[in-house]
Amino acid sequence: MAEHLASIFGTEKDRVNCPFYFKIGACRHGDRCSRLHNKPSASQTVLLTNMYRAEGAGGTVDPRDAASGKSASASAGQGHFEAFVEDLFEELDECGEIEGVNVCDNATDHMAGNVYVKFVDEDGARRALEKLQGRYYDGRPILVEYSPVTDFKESTCRQYEENSCTRGGYCNFMHLRPIGRSMRKQLYGRYLERRRRDDDERRDRRSRSPPRKRSRDDEDDGRVNAKGMSDDARRAMFAQWNEEGAD
Repeated sequence: MAEHLASIFGTEKDRVNCPFYFKIGACRHGDRCSRLHNKPSASQTVLLTNMYRAEGAGGTVDPRDAASGKSASASAGQGHFEAFVEDLFEELDECGEIEGVNVCDNATDHMAGNVYVKFVDEDGARRALEKLQGRYYDGRPILVEYSPVTDFKESTCRQYEENSCTRGGYCNFMHLRPIGRSMRKQLYGRYLERRRRDDDERRDRRSRSPPRKRSRDDEDDGRVNAKGMSDDARRAMFAQWNEEGAD
């Protein structure tokens, strides 16, 4: 029985736990949902609900067009989006290494502008949660909580990525705005540079460390006495004298 419950947890067959909350970290029914929303007490991912607002009251252009720069308005919209992501990185970078930032381009109330920040460990997410609680962004309070989502492959709309989603902005799976290659390299490249710098510092410390003192055992076999004889030679000489004396 326990194995069966574990196998269906978070799926459509699970009549107790909400599969959408488990996969998306949000549900259109909210607190009125007939299934449980199991909010994690710790996670690598924090959710900033409805935090990002696209430039312009009328919404934004197709993010895929923006990423490819097909039009001036698309480029402007992408610039606004990437400036937001850069600000977020700068704010949360000190909390820990960020593995990924995902921003929803969906139009539904429970998903529009949702921002998911995944850290490489739970400590980074905990520090981010503590830092953002009670804070404001763009004149609005930041709604931050742990998210159960750590595998975004299961949360993302594959049809959207293939430009074939028929549900548009009202799809219940994530339509994630892409970050341009140049900005992605700039944001995530900082961690590679830090690792290289840390490795160089460790090598420098090892090269500057004093040589290890030789122990008595290290020195015994090769030690030379005042007559220029090693301990091994002296022991051999004493053994020979003892044998001659016994004769």
